[in-house]
Amino acid sequence: MAYTIKLAKSAGFCFGVKRAVDTAVRTATEQGGCYTYGPLIHNNSEIERLGTLGVKVTEDYKTFDKEKGTLIIRSHGVEKAVTDYLTEKDIPYIDATCPFVAKIHSIVAKAEGTVIIAGDRTHPEVMGIVGHCNEGIKVIVIADEQELQKELEALENYCENALIMVAQTTYNSSKWQSCKRIAKKYYTNIKIFDTICSATSERQSEAESLAKEARLMVVVGGRHSSNTTKLAQICGKHCPVLFIEQGSDIDKAEVTRLAGDGGIIGITAGASTPAYIIKEVHKIMSEILNNEDFDFMAEVDKTFKKVYIGNRVKAVVVAVNNNEAVVDLGTKHSGYIVAEELTATPNVAPSDVVSVGDEIEAIVISINDAEGVVHLSKKKVDSVLALEKFKTAVESGETLEGVVTAAVKGGVIVIADGARVFIPASQTGVPRDGKLEELVKTTVSFKVIEVTEARGRIVGSIRMAKKEQNDAAKAKFWETIEEGQKFTGEVKSIESYGVFVDLGGVDGMVHTSELTWNRIRHPKEVVSIGDKLDVYVKSFDPEKKRVSLGCKKEEDNPWTKFTAQYAVDDVADVKIVSITPFGAFAQIVPGVDGLIHISQVSNERVNNVAQVLSVGDEVKAKIIEINEEANRVSLSIRALMEAAPAEAAEEAPEAEEETAEDAE
Repeated sequence: MAYTIKLAKSAGFCFGVKRAVDTAVRTATEQGGCYTYGPLIHNNSEIERLGTLGVKVTEDYKTFDKEKGTLIIRSHGVEKAVTDYLTEKDIPYIDATCPFVAKIHSIVAKAEGTVIIAGDRTHPEVMGIVGHCNEGIKVIVIADEQELQKELEALENYCENALIMVAQTTYNSSKWQSCKRIAKKYYTNIKIFDTICSATSERQSEAESLAKEARLMVVVGGRHSSNTTKLAQICGKHCPVLFIEQGSDIDKAEVTRLAGDGGIIGITAGASTPAYIIKEVHKIMSEILNNEDFDFMAEVDKTFKKVYIGNRVKAVVVAVNNNEAVVDLGTKHSGYIVAEELTATPNVAPSDVVSVGDEIEAIVISINDAEGVVHLSKKKVDSVLALEKFKTAVESGETLEGVVTAAVKGGVIVIADGARVFIPASQTGVPRDGKLEELVKTTVSFKVIEVTEARGRIVGSIRMAKKEQNDAAKAKFWETIEEGQKFTGEVKSIESYGVFVDLGGVDGMVHTSELTWNRIRHPKEVVSIGDKLDVYVKSFDPEKKRVSLGCKKEEDNPWTKFTAQYAVDDVADVKIVSITPFGAFAQIVPGVDGLIHISQVSNERVNNVAQVLSVGDEVKAKIIEINEEANRVSLSIRALMEAAPAEAAEEAPEAEEETAEDAE
């Protein structure tokens, strides 16, 4: 019976390990050597290979001499105390921590209560996670479901206000699901973060599926590698497993015994296993099982698509950091898009442009097959798509929107849909003596007026977009306006006879007499340019484009307040506000003045009112007439003077009687 050798699709380097290895090799090449803090990956053969390239290992960061060069932080990550020390001592280092691990660091660093970590407490990754937890909080590391249940039972003795649970990125997916069920059973309010690396989950799932149909599984990787050990454990549930680090570890007799008389032989490998070791293992297994015609590289090519410079590809974002986005192309390459190639908008963080899980389009700008790295540009795709959109916008007259990012000679630059649009100064709507810099960082609407495809040049006009908006607003205004309609408008200009208010593309006028109930000489006494006014339409003329507005509210009418408080024959305390040849005007209440005729100023003849009264005098006056139709009030000081002697005359006899009685 023949043997069929099947290679798991996800076998070999994950992007995090690949990134760390690429970083170390690149740094050693550029600087003539470098160091890693601890073994970069759990694979002795690869560590030896890296050593020949100048990548050395140091186990103690505190004794590391910065004169030796740059220190690489491996993909497992380290405790926060390590990077704090390196920064304090000014030791040059490059943090190659896997983005998935860095995400866990961020989660636990924000925790305020108990943190439960599912993983191997002796593994560098778990030690690093523990080292990012804040001092004073309780940290529990559990290896499996049994340990978790024991710890949760102990926690029941007191209330946990903030309980969270995370997993080592390479933790067994099946065990993690069991842990989640147990945790929710004990604490319904526990916050659980699914932090197992998606590549790890996929690798474990593929390995298990292959193991279910295989006579034998060959698991390749370092014996100290957590994720490789878990692969062996998962596969061992379904068929015999041969766990090796490299091709030379293969025992022909053992393979023949375990493989039986034919069937499927599966091969998978941990995330720290380089492709050349997997190829070597496959070659040896093919020779042992007489299946030497297998083309390893051809088999790999079947499962992964090709990429080439200039190729427009779809990719899935698998990690985002401060400097770049890491993407999965479906190839054996690690895809990177640096911040500058994510968007044309300057000073934008990668996390503001893309998120993990996003499917994006990008153009390949460079390929390094030796290191398995592809650099891409999302910005170039955005620019191409935008150019097509802008060409259409010229014909359709569509109004677009963008952010002004810079003021340059002769105009401003607007970024819209990932493309640069030049707006000439004459098309910005800014006056000649205005400052174009005031538009920077603002969102503007614009029309596309020219697209030069060959040069990738796009010219726009903010002024044309504003004119269209204003014209549309004016047309709508005249279609819907009616008397009594209320608006809140901005005071645009002030004249002696009134103020002009912007109602949204159309200006209306509030006459001075309609501005306030109080007596004013000039509108500037009560309003300023830029003030917001609540107004209503008194009348309008669509042909002449004129709108007359009112601002006074009836509930504030001082005449209403006056008539509710005073009547004829009432005496009021009044204040002289003006002097005329025929009398004086006095304020009774704010907004209502009464006339004291010259004949009512005194019981003696008055030829000049100013000789008796002055502006600002406060006197008592009797209301002798109220004309409600004309809103006029007549006052008299004389009436109060004439009443005083009459009252005295009535009281005189009583006084005489009292005197006579006293005489008796």
